[in-house]
Amino acid sequence: MTDDNTASNGSLISRRKLLGIFAATTVVAAPTYANAFGLLRGAGDIRRLRMYSGRTGESLDAIYWIEGEYIPQVLKEINYFMRDWRNDKAVKMDPHNFDIMAAAHRLTGADEAYMLLSGYRSPETNAMLREHSRGVARNSLHMRGQAADLRLQSRSMRELAKAAEACGAGGVGRYSRSNFVHMDCGSVRHWGG
Repeated sequence: MTDDNTASNGSLISRRKLLGIFAATTVVAAPTYANAFGLLRGAGDIRRLRMYSGRTGESLDAIYWIEGEYIPQVLKEINYFMRDWRNDKAVKMDPHNFDIMAAAHRLTGADEAYMLLSGYRSPETNAMLREHSRGVARNSLHMRGQAADLRLQSRSMRELAKAAEACGAGGVGRYSRSNFVHMDCGSVRHWGG
C-alpha cells in the first residue's frame, strides 16, 4: 500500500488494527466472562471497560460489546460515568473511543481499572480549564464526547501511551507532569513527552 492509499484509507487501517487486537485477546477473555455471565456463553468477541473516578468515588465495570454489537443500556451507563463531574452534565460519548480505551488496556496486560481523570467536558468546564492550563485545547474533543484522560497505577504513562499508539486509531497525548494519557477517536496523531 502506498502512502496515498494509507492516507485515504486511514480509518480502515485503524479499524483493522483494533479488530486484530480484540481478536488476539478474545480467546483468553471469553472463558472467564462466559463463566461469570450466562449471557456471554459462546461469546466470540466481547469488549469491557473498567474505570474508577477519584472525583466522584464511582466505579464502572462494564461489558459494552458482544459479538459485533454495542449494548445500548451499557453505553448509557458509560456515558453517565464519563460525565462532566463539575456540573453533572453527560452526553452521548463516541463508542469508538471506548474501543480504543479497551484495546489499549488489553495491550498493557494490566489487571486494574483505569483511573478516569476526564471524560466529557462541557464548554464551560473546558473554558475554565483553558484559563488555568496551556494544555487544554479550545476545541477539545472532550467537548464532543470523543476523548478521555486516563491513568493506570501499575503502568507508567509511557507504557500506557505506547499501548494506545499501537492501536493506530485516534490521538494519543502524553502528559508526563500530570502522569496521564489522553486518548481520543479523532485523527491519528501523537504529542507530548
